[in-house]
Amino acid sequence: MPLVTYSDILRAARAGGYAVGYFESWDSYSLEAVVEAAEEECSGVIIGFGCSMGNPVWFANGGLEELATLGRLAVKRMSVPVAFILNEAQTFDQIISGLAYGFNVVMLDSAHLPLAEHTYQTCQVVAAARAAGAHVEAELGHLPDASNSPLAHGVAAALTDPAEAAVFVAQTGVDALAASVGNMHLLENGEATIDLDLLRRIGDAVNVPLVIHGGSGFPARDVPAAIASGVAKFNVGTSLKRAFLNGVLAGARGLTSASNPHAALGSHLDGDLLLLGKEKMKEKVISLMRLYGSAGKAS
Repeated sequence: MPLVTYSDILRAARAGGYAVGYFESWDSYSLEAVVEAAEEECSGVIIGFGCSMGNPVWFANGGLEELATLGRLAVKRMSVPVAFILNEAQTFDQIISGLAYGFNVVMLDSAHLPLAEHTYQTCQVVAAARAAGAHVEAELGHLPDASNSPLAHGVAAALTDPAEAAVFVAQTGVDALAASVGNMHLLENGEATIDLDLLRRIGDAVNVPLVIHGGSGFPARDVPAAIASGVAKFNVGTSLKRAFLNGVLAGARGLTSASNPHAALGSHLDGDLLLLGKEKMKEKVISLMRLYGSAGKAS
């Protein structure tokens, strides 16, 4: 199946009463975990890469192009609906590069800026994306970062205001809105406390699908209510990296300095540490696809 538009995949999710996942990848193994899970579960999916946790110098010196190439190849081989996102770009230059490299959804990490500047920059992103035939996700409100809560980007967390959300969506023309309703970035221990009433009011105020960032700490029990309020996409990253790392660490326990390095790294053979990480990550992705209700819907 060819690459589908971001809006189409989210529209199908809303119509079907489920959500799709953006399961963030960072290399070929993690990307394989997401692609294989989607194919096996017959689930639509958002694949892609994020810029917030990587080295900006590496991204600028060919890293972003390398990741985009991996993603484009994956898309060509997939049989389920898929969109390809550049998530949380840190600069407008990354947005422009991402569009040139074939991402068909982009998001600029600018919600921490004053509202007028955030709105202006988002309008610039939308204009660039439309010229490239791509779509745009933006965030309004500002998620806390669990690793240094309650500040992220040096800015205090802020919940999304429904009235501001309606104006922001109308002014910018974004295709989906990520909301801050108690969800948190990088949360590994415990669960976020979600304001479901606020989420419902945001969903009533805007005419675009809603997105939840910080999906790793989002309570499973709140997923159905979130979907009913207009959430069509969950972003997950931290729990996937943790699952991957746990797989690598478990496999490494039996290794010594005498172990065969060729089999242990990059072989895709049994015992490949990266393959063990991939399998653990894939299990997590499958469990989330089933939680979000997207499994089996691609048919």
